[in-house]
Amino acid sequence: MIAAALAAPAAARQAEEADYRAAAYEMVDKIEDNYAYRDRFEGEAIPFTPVLQREAADVDDASALLAFAERMLLVLRDHHAITGSSFSDSWAVVPTYADLWIVSREADYIVDAVRTGSPASAQGILPGMRLTHIGDDSAANAIAAFWNDLGLADPDAEARGFAARVLAAGRRDRERQLTFADGGNRLAVTLPSLYSIEREPMPPVSLSQNGDVATITFNNSLGDSATIEAFDAMMAQAIDSKRIVLDLTETPSGGNTTVARAIMGWFTREPKPYQTHSLPAEYRQTGIARQWTEYVLPREGQFYAGPLACVSVAGPAAWGKGWPSECDPSVQVWKEVVWPDCLGRSTICNWKPGWCSNCP
Repeated sequence: MIAAALAAPAAARQAEEADYRAAAYEMVDKIEDNYAYRDRFEGEAIPFTPVLQREAADVDDASALLAFAERMLLVLRDHHAITGSSFSDSWAVVPTYADLWIVSREADYIVDAVRTGSPASAQGILPGMRLTHIGDDSAANAIAAFWNDLGLADPDAEARGFAARVLAAGRRDRERQLTFADGGNRLAVTLPSLYSIEREPMPPVSLSQNGDVATITFNNSLGDSATIEAFDAMMAQAIDSKRIVLDLTETPSGGNTTVARAIMGWFTREPKPYQTHSLPAEYRQTGIARQWTEYVLPREGQFYAGPLACVSVAGPAAWGKGWPSECDPSVQVWKEVVWPDCLGRSTICNWKPGWCSNCP
């Protein structure tokens, strides 16, 4: 009886470990079945590398499962693919907790954008500078090591840029040591993690008035349902302005379509196509494609007929999506999808010189 009593907890532990291990493999299956952008990988195969396979086989508790999940998502090189939970020393979420947007161009790593008011900006880092070192390693070596650790060699430009942005944002619990070059000048900086910086509470949106021009600024709130009521209140105050500017320059965490449709509904009198959805997983499973179009609908009793401008920044899609400025969805979705003819009203502007000639 004593032996049986001692064996019972051990058997329970083994069963629990098996459950966690099964969850790791289930996660991989879900990614392979449902990830929408498998065409980014050779043969549309999710890179479940031998390194990650060994780690999945070793998962035996909740902590190991989370560590595996974080690393498995890294190989997707997709800044939207993140876990809900994290460790104190997990990589910073990009671009929400990033102040530098780095792109890979041939053999160089170029600063494409610097977040206004950030530690990087305060240290004098400017767009166009080259990231040359991360810690004591050259940027090239650090990025190669990042991917080698996950079992991937010879990363392409997209993967190298992804790793550069993650490494530049750093671990959540420590400072970042980065070195940049600007022509013949060298700039070595120590930057705090953005997680260590206390942020002042901000309302979802803010309104400022400059003569007859009203500017409504979104304070990283495009994913917050409270933004809808707050935006409606700001629009009610600005409705008599001769021109309204929507400032999307500080929306690093992206948003959702409910908030987007609520905003855009103020500026149309009829249903307008907003975005097209498809389910690649269903096509892979059945061979039958599924696709549908989502519309923006007018808001009852809420319409602004005056000139409208949307302002973003050069670089990572108003710090929201991580796309290059020429593909900025936070702005161009208004111009190219919702209003293909611009209705003679919408001006798409950018702070980058030369982007347009009629910015507000």
